[in-house]
Amino acid sequence: MKQRLLAKITTVLQHAPVVRNLARQKFVSQFVIALIKSRNVQFGEVAQHLNDAVKVASNETRIQDFFREVDPNYLILAQLLLSFLPAQGKLRRCLDRTEWDFGQCQVNSLLVTVGQGAFQVPLYWKLLDNRSGNSNATDRIALLHVCVQLLGKDRIGLVLGDREFVGHQWLKWLKDNGLSFVMRLPRHHLLTFSSGRQQAIADLGLAPGQSRRFAHCQVDGVWGQVWVKALAGNDFLFLFATAGLGWLDQLYAKRWTIEQCFQNLKGRGFKLEASHLRCRHKLRKLIALVSLAYACCLRVGILAEQ
Repeated sequence: MKQRLLAKITTVLQHAPVVRNLARQKFVSQFVIALIKSRNVQFGEVAQHLNDAVKVASNETRIQDFFREVDPNYLILAQLLLSFLPAQGKLRRCLDRTEWDFGQCQVNSLLVTVGQGAFQVPLYWKLLDNRSGNSNATDRIALLHVCVQLLGKDRIGLVLGDREFVGHQWLKWLKDNGLSFVMRLPRHHLLTFSSGRQQAIADLGLAPGQSRRFAHCQVDGVWGQVWVKALAGNDFLFLFATAGLGWLDQLYAKRWTIEQCFQNLKGRGFKLEASHLRCRHKLRKLIALVSLAYACCLRVGILAEQ
């Protein structure tokens, strides 16, 4: 079974050369299978499942050599990850940021997932060098621009993001590029109506559980639709969008798929945050291999259900 899976993944990598030569392609196949078996990204754990024919120490040396010497083609990898998704229909993109600490090292990753229904895989990511601060509009636009090139606008059904992803430059770029989106905003952002009147959502007089919709108002200098719901604890679900005013809350609920994806990449799955890597370039490679392993697991699960 292991040899058949190894041969299958190697064949896929020959058609989508994320790494160039056959030896490296076989190594990636072995590493992906070892990741799935160990469910742990630490090299010592992966090495125990990499190649049974050699000593564990030799396996670990091969892993270290790969991460030091090899530069994967991330665009080809993204195309490969897309091939795991249905070939027809609109795709949902979710944008989020995840971070964790290893000693004094802070890992801060901005990541786009793409999916349809419950199937969601990482597509493209960037390791930020800002000491776990929020991403900026330039980071987000650059990341999504790559995704638009990969997918084409016609296949992008929706872009979803949480309260970090706000600001005039970002929202205007989404709208100007014809990308339907639903973004959750922090409560302090003001509504501006056609009359020029401004209002804070806290002044809408909503009791917990009550909601209001506005078909045409401005937030952060961009015109769109707003849906606001008062929550317990004086909090609000404040959505700004260009897609489907009548069901914005249902559309935004689909953002939970990226949280599930992060959980599967991290503590509930491959323990990505247990990595001892400090170099951003090596961490980017590790996320690539974990993403490929995760996509393989999802695809096998779907085929098994069918």
